[in-house]
Amino acid sequence: MRRNKALPKSVAELDKVRASCKAMVKRRAATSGGMSLIPIPGVDIAGDVAMLLQLIPAINQKFGLTPEQIDELDTHHKVLIYAMAKKVGADLVGRAITQRLVVAALKKVAGRMAAKQVLKYIPFAGQAAAVALSVAAMMYLGNTHVDACYEIAGEAIRK
Repeated sequence: MRRNKALPKSVAELDKVRASCKAMVKRRAATSGGMSLIPIPGVDIAGDVAMLLQLIPAINQKFGLTPEQIDELDTHHKVLIYAMAKKVGADLVGRAITQRLVVAALKKVAGRMAAKQVLKYIPFAGQAAAVALSVAAMMYLGNTHVDACYEIAGEAIRK
């Protein structure tokens, strides 16, 4: 059996990877919140897309779940990972991350994003609400992906 060097080898290592990724998501969410204060329409959404285009592949890489890393696995583990990704609904695992995939992920939080666009033009309270919505949306997307990767990688190391 050929195992991927990047796939965590134990639950303890997997827990460290998850903690590292959650911290990465938290930092990006804070940046997203700051960008929502920029009064130019669409800048914050474009910034969120750009951040997710970097964040999602970085999370996949840390868990050993990029397409290249999965290709290094034996057939049994490849099938297991793709089956688990489908089971948990992880559309961003084991795929080349494109702008189209990121926009599709953002559509899951479209209501929050639309509200953020309106709220950011209301002085003080509206801006604070826009920041909160932006942070919450990024945290939701990032942490949902981290949790899916954790579950998939955990299953792969147990098999």
